[in-house]
Amino acid sequence: MNEEARIDKWLWAARIFKTRTIAADACKNGRVAVNGTNVKPSRMVKVGDEVSVRKPPVTFTFRILKAIEQRVGAKLLPEIYENITPQDQYELLEMNRISGFVDRARGTGRPTKKDRRAMDDFVGASMEYFGDFDFDSWDDDDDK
Repeated sequence: MNEEARIDKWLWAARIFKTRTIAADACKNGRVAVNGTNVKPSRMVKVGDEVSVRKPPVTFTFRILKAIEQRVGAKLLPEIYENITPQDQYELLEMNRISGFVDRARGTGRPTKKDRRAMDDFVGASMEYFGDFDFDSWDDDDDK
């Protein structure tokens, strides 16, 4: 068995990324570090190295137990790496999940039907609250 493996192949083989292309892109974009240093996809890793993978909002950390380049079944993952991700990262992930805030990046397209209905309900509820109030005739100077 090899003592070393390419980081992009290891990330794919250890099922951290779905495809090797995604793993290589993560390396190129500076989201993968080995022993605290950002790496290129061709970087060789060995047993004992610590790999940090940033998948916003969390940074996962793994200790390599086997340097593999062939994908393995999910049941064999405990033999491949040890998950040493700090607990605060999981708390951050849980807080993000609980918040329920769906962040749609600007420019990603039109609102969905569900989004539009939610906006209509919000506007409708505010119009019921204010009733027939005429905002155009309201003047701040009247309060003084």
